[in-house]
Amino acid sequence: MCKIIAIANQKGGVGKTTTSINLSAGLAYLGQKVLLIDLDPQGNTTQGLGANKSKFKYTTYDLLLGEEEVDDIKLSLSQPPMDLIPATIDLAGADLEMIEFKAGRERLLKNKLIKAKQDYDFIIIDCPPSLGLLNTNALTAADSVIIPVQSEYYALEGLTQLLSTIRLVQKLFNPNLKIEGVLITMLDLRTRLSIEVQQEVRRYFKERVYKNNIPRNVKLSEAPSRGQSIFEYDIKSEGAKAYAALAKEVIKRNNKEVKKNGRSE
Repeated sequence: MCKIIAIANQKGGVGKTTTSINLSAGLAYLGQKVLLIDLDPQGNTTQGLGANKSKFKYTTYDLLLGEEEVDDIKLSLSQPPMDLIPATIDLAGADLEMIEFKAGRERLLKNKLIKAKQDYDFIIIDCPPSLGLLNTNALTAADSVIIPVQSEYYALEGLTQLLSTIRLVQKLFNPNLKIEGVLITMLDLRTRLSIEVQQEVRRYFKERVYKNNIPRNVKLSEAPSRGQSIFEYDIKSEGAKAYAALAKEVIKRNNKEVKKNGRSE
């Protein structure tokens, strides 16, 4: 059974795109069928996987506002072995265009993913650092949300607004939406601040926080410039070990949830 996970935090610089790329790659290398959707007009996820813009016939913009389906748009990657729906700056105008829709504008992505779900174990959506209609579409389509939180000063700043948005989407469009987990990123255990922030996040979100943290790691910062996930760039790095562990934890949580609900894969 496919699970759709949105990676969301309207605050920039929290490791959202890094997590989208490397969690997706980690899941794919563990044998899961993965589709990664770049829903950010900046297209950083697309660039971070080395996708060639000259080969894009269609993008996420067409998925939302065109007649094209996932199969028409997806790029099949070999390393990591997963599918990608790329984004370009064209997506920047999508919010304004969707406002003109009289009805159903929040469910555009959800409707396009209904058929695609049968082909994947996980669909990961990299959300933009904002709370507009693109994010609303992602949260309406998703089964759950992963919230990356950096272990720095003001880590929880703005999260109240994100949680309010999630509650609003639950109320209006997607009553089954859950918080999949909270991921602590850019952790540096050498600093007292990082340790205190980690404790604060765990105190606030309790069991929702993943056991595995993502460390501050130079290799994680370098990998996107080579158009690679951390697993191709440096599989022995601490960043690769952290995202591999996170992918296993996500699968384990999902399997436990499926078993609890009495559903079979």
